[in-house]
Amino acid sequence: MTGVRNGGDLVVETLEALGAKTVFGIPGQHALGLFDAMGRGNLQFVSSRVENNSAFAADGYSRATGEVGVLFLSTGPGALTSLAGLQEAYATGVPMVVVASQIPLEGLGARRKGMLHQLDDQKASAANVTKSQRLIQHASGIPSAIQDAWTEAISSPQGPVWLEIPQNVLLDPIMVPPVEDALAEAADNPPRVELVREAVKWLAGAERPAIIAGGGTRRGRAEKSLLSIAEKLRAPVICTPGGNGAFPWNHELSLQAWIEDRYMTELLEDADVLIVIGSSLGEVTSNYFTFEPRGRIIQIDAEPRVLESNRPGLGIRADAGQALAALDSALDSALQLEQETAASWHGTAPEVLVKDTLAKVRARLESQDLAKELAFMADIREAVPSGMQTFWDMTISAYWAWSCWDAREGQFHSAQGAGGLGFGFPAAIGGAVGLETTGKTGRSARVLAVSGDGSAMYSISELATAKQHNVPVTWLIVDDGGYGILREYMVGAFGKATATELARPDFVKLAEAFGVPAVRVAPEDIGDALRAGFAADGPNVVVVETLLKMFGPTHLAT
Repeated sequence: MTGVRNGGDLVVETLEALGAKTVFGIPGQHALGLFDAMGRGNLQFVSSRVENNSAFAADGYSRATGEVGVLFLSTGPGALTSLAGLQEAYATGVPMVVVASQIPLEGLGARRKGMLHQLDDQKASAANVTKSQRLIQHASGIPSAIQDAWTEAISSPQGPVWLEIPQNVLLDPIMVPPVEDALAEAADNPPRVELVREAVKWLAGAERPAIIAGGGTRRGRAEKSLLSIAEKLRAPVICTPGGNGAFPWNHELSLQAWIEDRYMTELLEDADVLIVIGSSLGEVTSNYFTFEPRGRIIQIDAEPRVLESNRPGLGIRADAGQALAALDSALDSALQLEQETAASWHGTAPEVLVKDTLAKVRARLESQDLAKELAFMADIREAVPSGMQTFWDMTISAYWAWSCWDAREGQFHSAQGAGGLGFGFPAAIGGAVGLETTGKTGRSARVLAVSGDGSAMYSISELATAKQHNVPVTWLIVDDGGYGILREYMVGAFGKATATELARPDFVKLAEAFGVPAVRVAPEDIGDALRAGFAADGPNVVVVETLLKMFGPTHLAT
């Protein structure tokens, strides 16, 4: 069939017309029409070794570039293997278009014909981890369906959208002419006028306003409006792990990201008006549901199910960027000069309160036996260039980074949305590929991935992907011989850990077996090792064998 236009060509042509440049995935029998068509198109294909890692890579591509990630999946086991990665994208609001193949049309409808990879309802399996699911049964419907899926993916709340196309629809010759253009524009999601008016009324009369900036702040590109509002109100701002980087780290109103510290919880509880942007006030943000606010809450989120899900308040369903721009404009006319400078926390200026609270957090950390951990994280931060993007797996280093990482001019990405293991390295591969192919930065496309030894094993096969495509990613593996955070949790709760210790490979030799340069260094040499890795070409690995501890949890204090 090679050379004959088929349904796969319509997929490739439409994606190219929409601006796609790169696709992630793994070939499969029912998806052969897609890959035959790619041979006639201009899409770059990055083949991972496990479908879940393909999903993480498409996710990382989107986060790094701000563009839509595209994922091709084969039927049945291939499609199902991607679901944990898609859960992270769905939870974090990452726009993706997922094209999965399907068994031939005659096998659909839950009939047990014994076809390879057959499922009763494949798209139903994706219902919990994607915004919507579509089955395309005719080639002529492919361009419009993909265009609609792309539009839905980029419309807030953003997220992955699932399409599936039967094998014969992809393979059969078509009469449909080549796709020449396609248009997808995000649906408008502004705030309601009366809600903005009410929010401004609350804020104009507030003495102790404060702001929690969640991941929706970054997704809505609301950073400029957030800064303007905070300065007008003189409101302290704290970022959640997903919102890390939404507010300048060293600003005089910045509480940084110490969201899990009780000193921060107490400050936020004392606010008379609290603006919550792009956050559900969920487990981590609420310091594990110990947060008991005494003031009024204004909650802004594009996802209506988030509003008031944990706390009552004035819920504003809107894209964070549009909502904050409207609030910022309305505040200009609502605030008088004396009101703008009247913010006072029981006689203390908010800028002084922020400084004092950060000092209390530092003193708490310094009172614990954490010198090694503080130095380790500081050395990584010093070594990483200011504009470099970083991708963090679910590991103790990442748990530290949620609170202490100053993203500077780069971007901070972690798997806190769904919390699954294996995100860091494949997402970093996707991010680096995206930065190279889209030219989104004038700086180097090199990125940093950080994993523990447990999470590294989820994605170790992607060393082959990184080598094959010569991806500029430096992978830091912090090897503590097991699931370190679970070990710490279990010892703290039960006095001993069970099933947390792991046999693991020699990561240096394993990387070298893939043809990827690797070094093992002591914790105190991490900075020099990373700088050397950043200066190299292609992928490389840095291994540090050390046992890190977490800072003491303040939500357990009595």
